[in-house]
Amino acid sequence: MRNSIKIPLSKTKIILLTIGSLAFVVVGYFLLWDISGIAAIIFFGATGIYGIIKLLDKKIGLQIDNQGITDHSSATSIGLIEWQDISGIRSQRIKSQKFIMIDVIDAEKYISKASNKFKRSIMRANMKLYGTPISISSNALQCNFEALRKTVQAEFKRNKF
Repeated sequence: MRNSIKIPLSKTKIILLTIGSLAFVVVGYFLLWDISGIAAIIFFGATGIYGIIKLLDKKIGLQIDNQGITDHSSATSIGLIEWQDISGIRSQRIKSQKFIMIDVIDAEKYISKASNKFKRSIMRANMKLYGTPISISSNALQCNFEALRKTVQAEFKRNKF
């Protein structure tokens, strides 16, 4: 049995994302009489609050071991994704953001693991748009996307039976 690979959350990245969210809340305040101002306050207010919660989070952002990939890096993370359920790993660029898409055999198993209706609806939308409900970004992790992609793909090859 190999040691697990642990990639912690990047507090620096989370602080920067939280500050950015709060800046958009301020901009939204000045546009309050416009629907885009209200939307900015709601969306970026929620992401700012989530950022503050993640700053206090003691969980490892991403862990890869002989069981699978355990993801706690984003608001839509669902925890352990078992190797036996993963059918493929691929990269996807969505606008300017890169994601690792985890293709699973039974998408509904993972959608039902979501802790609330919001997560489930985002996962269902991801399923329709990208063919999988599970995506991982390096945005909040202490690594860059390329290092994350190479690590996840190498471990998938090593652990897939």
